[in-house]
Amino acid sequence: MRPLSFQARLMLTVFGFVSLIFVVVAAVTSVVLNNVLEERLSQQVRSSVTESHQFLQAVDATADAAAVLRQIPAYRGTILILETEDGARTGAYIDSHYDVRRLTDAQLEDLNISRHGPDTFTLSLSDLGEYRVQIDSIRGGSAAMGQSTDDVRSTIGQLLTTITFTTAAGLFVLGAAITIVIRQGLKPLRAVAETAQRVARQPLDQGSVSIDERVPADQADPDTEIGQVGAALNTLLDHVDASLDARQRNEERMRRFVADASHELRTPLASIRGYSELSLRDPSLSDTTGQSLERIQAQSMRMTGLVEDLLLLARLDEGQELVYGAVDLTPIVVESVADQRVAGTDHAWRVEVDEEPVVVAGDAARLHQVIVNLLANARTHTPAGTTVTASLTHEGTGSATRAILRVHDDGPGVDPSLQGELFTRFARGDRSRARATGGTGLGLAIVKAIVDAHHGEIRVKSTPGDTTFEVSLPAKPVDPS
Repeated sequence: MRPLSFQARLMLTVFGFVSLIFVVVAAVTSVVLNNVLEERLSQQVRSSVTESHQFLQAVDATADAAAVLRQIPAYRGTILILETEDGARTGAYIDSHYDVRRLTDAQLEDLNISRHGPDTFTLSLSDLGEYRVQIDSIRGGSAAMGQSTDDVRSTIGQLLTTITFTTAAGLFVLGAAITIVIRQGLKPLRAVAETAQRVARQPLDQGSVSIDERVPADQADPDTEIGQVGAALNTLLDHVDASLDARQRNEERMRRFVADASHELRTPLASIRGYSELSLRDPSLSDTTGQSLERIQAQSMRMTGLVEDLLLLARLDEGQELVYGAVDLTPIVVESVADQRVAGTDHAWRVEVDEEPVVVAGDAARLHQVIVNLLANARTHTPAGTTVTASLTHEGTGSATRAILRVHDDGPGVDPSLQGELFTRFARGDRSRARATGGTGLGLAIVKAIVDAHHGEIRVKSTPGDTTFEVSLPAKPVDPS
């Protein structure tokens, strides 16, 4: 079940307590009023018996109760039951129209009026309800005289009905008032939540970022408890905004440093490589000196590759190095696979392309580098005998057409813990895909940077025996003609 909101919990709590108070008040009021009315009815019964005492003393218990009741000044709801010493009974009552009616034999037989004394008690008659009566001794027996309790029950019922409707109306008004008050009171919190959501939707992980969203000043009053939350969020956003600015400045400074350092290193590395090549041409060199120079040349070439990669990444970060045009990826994929087939003769190479050309808007040289890096990654990270398949196709229609490049291999796969870091700079594969030769760890980072610069996406799915790198780029729709 979804948890209730704070507003709902608060309203339920208030409604619950107010309803409980109303119920308790109604119950206490009903009990007290019922006792008062019952006592008042008992007093009326005693008063009626006292007023009729002299008349009843002149009546014999064998007389007809209906005839006697007609002669007594009595109210609506009065009942009179005469009982002889041998248990014979007659009874009558005055109905709501002030007519005297006799009790049936069945009603008289169900009565239990064996009690004697000055106290009143209640008799229950079928089809007539309850009566509060008092017994008075007469000649030859006793007389039970009393009043109906219908008025008491009716009064209590009307009271409970009135309380119920009044409570319902009061709860409705209370609910409306509470809703307005709570909505107004929680308005600053909603402003805080909306501001936080707008900030959360902003891309803050890279690039120049500025957080302009703030909680409105009227909802961030530090003099109120809820307003303090808005003020605290604004302070936090100010701090985060300043930190992001500092981070961006540091990144730009580091990017310029890497670009400048890479640029400056190219010249001495080229010199080292050139002098080593020149020195190797000297026939008088010893074998040891020649091997050392060859080693220096190999390391300078590796260092040059690293510098070139760093310089390329720095320029891509700055939005440079791309020359856009219409690029047909099909021949690039075919040629790249052919080149890799020569470099990796111990692998099986396959290529699958559509008959129609797959054209994208981009930089041909950089897109060629993407394909070459992905194929080289599959070649160097998989053992001999692995089958590598490069496929290129269209997906989608109209303006949503995408060029999909997939490089699949049936090698040992990528460790799941490393899949999320493959495209970071200087990332290294696990031992199952370790290079036989040294590498800079920038190949896939360059691939992602180029793909991002072309507004594309790159994903990897890998399980043992099934690894696929997928590049998706915006493509021109295929010409229907």
